[in-house]
Amino acid sequence: MNPEMMLAQLAPLREPPAVNWWPLAAGWWILIVLGLLALGFLAHWYRRRRRHRHYRRIALAELDRLRQQGAATDELNRLLKAAALRAYSEKKIAPLHGQHWLYFLCDTCEAVTVEKLSELEDCYRAHPASASDNLFDAAEKWIRHHEATRA
Repeated sequence: MNPEMMLAQLAPLREPPAVNWWPLAAGWWILIVLGLLALGFLAHWYRRRRRHRHYRRIALAELDRLRQQGAATDELNRLLKAAALRAYSEKKIAPLHGQHWLYFLCDTCEAVTVEKLSELEDCYRAHPASASDNLFDAAEKWIRHHEATRA
């Protein structure tokens, strides 16, 4: 027999059906579930972080308003005390005043020094002077960068 004749009798080659992308393999399902869990965890973490830092945003907005009005040192001191009360326990913050208050502010934020906040001692006078730009800047640094233990 002629080999070419034998080849002519063969049926044409059939291609296998194309591999479909659906349904997904088990490995893909595991990756999807892990990805959704990671996204859920990140969303939960972000919401908690944002909620715990909400008082900072409010305090910074109030600080902006006080800066535009040229507020006195006693108003600025009240704002810092309110932010500290939100971030730390009331038993720790409420009795602080004078030098103890200044040292507490400096201890909780490395970016602020006693010299920068020394004007806050004027808030205990009968007619406190208006706060300087340096004091506003120090207060802003403290609000942004203090290490909160309770939020």
